[in-house]
Amino acid sequence: MGEQHERGPGALPGWGRAPMWRYGAPWWYPGARDGARRLPWLTTVALTVFVQIGSGFAGHGQSDRESLTPAARVLLLLATAALLFRHRHPVPVAYAVAGLTLVYLGAGYPYGPVLLAVAVACFAAVVAGHRRAAWGAVGALWAGHLLLAHWLFRWLPPDGDGARPWGGEAVVAVWVVAIVAVSELGRVRREQWAKERAERARAAQRRADEERLRMARELHDVLAHSISVINVQAGMGLALLDSDPEQARTALTTIKTASKEALGEVRQVLDTLRGSGEAPRAPAPGLDRLPELVEQAGSAGLTVDVTTEGTRAKLPPGADLAAFRIVQEALTNVVRHSGSRHARVRVRHEKAALTLRVDDDGPATGAEAGGSGNGLAGMRERAAALGGTIEAGPRPDGGFRVTAVLPLAAGRDGTARTAPREDQ
Repeated sequence: MGEQHERGPGALPGWGRAPMWRYGAPWWYPGARDGARRLPWLTTVALTVFVQIGSGFAGHGQSDRESLTPAARVLLLLATAALLFRHRHPVPVAYAVAGLTLVYLGAGYPYGPVLLAVAVACFAAVVAGHRRAAWGAVGALWAGHLLLAHWLFRWLPPDGDGARPWGGEAVVAVWVVAIVAVSELGRVRREQWAKERAERARAAQRRADEERLRMARELHDVLAHSISVINVQAGMGLALLDSDPEQARTALTTIKTASKEALGEVRQVLDTLRGSGEAPRAPAPGLDRLPELVEQAGSAGLTVDVTTEGTRAKLPPGADLAAFRIVQEALTNVVRHSGSRHARVRVRHEKAALTLRVDDDGPATGAEAGGSGNGLAGMRERAAALGGTIEAGPRPDGGFRVTAVLPLAAGRDGTARTAPREDQ
């Protein structure tokens, strides 16, 4: 189980790998690091030293058992050395350690820390998902020990050894149950960690997708509006190039200004991709820049009247940006698709919601003015993200109307208001 936080297709630059200890799993946990397939040298060497030294001390207190010989040391070394592969091959290691321990005990050597090697091997097997194999290894060791202690002892060292009391088997049983219980606890905890990591990965992917969609909407709104102005002015400049060079020069100046502003806003959006935590160089646009929209629309030949109702209060940044982009997209659609050269924008500030209404007198030109055709969909997405609504369609008396309602206190009742009837 290595790190699973590789940068995905929807991730942003600066999002990469993160050590798993940051997501809840301790460094010592099997597979908790990038080196899940690396051999656990450190813990294995430490356990080997502990078993070798501890077995020596255990032998001093068990005079009825065989003293530790070089052969016993080799058996202990093989049992702990096998643990070096417990993450790569947990099942063979569990059975190998149990078998070597059984041989060690069958040779009459003292009980002691060698049983800790069995516990570590079975723990690794259980948390790796091989529960039956771990139980089988422990069960085989226990059954083998019963045979050695109550039947085969007559033919095995030490000489003159008798059958072990059945009460001593209770100690072995408690040891086996403890191994199984700790291993199962580790398995459950490992599954919880895996689930939490998966949930965090999915949440990170959702945030990346949302950020990508947000930037796509920003770029669409910026480019659609500016390119529409440039398109109109370019057509005007070409038409007046010979008959009215001064007016054509004015159109080219407008194109230069609009393109410069578009590049600046595009750069601001793309600056967020430069690195993690880098703040934008300029504040996000809001309704305080509505006069700029009116000026840009005027340079494209569209007269815009703005009416503000209610007491203006400081808007949340998300609502302020969404309101600006909705008005921008609505005016862009008027420039592109309407034969009217006059539009009206009404902004109504209320305590619970901000209402925007953009009207033009039409009729639709039916001409192809470029664009992706996703303007209304983008506006609806922006409004829906804030719990608001967008209504757009032809007016009974001709022309077209876009009405947006953006809740400012959606958390109070959890529902978005609908547009007033006179706005619909």
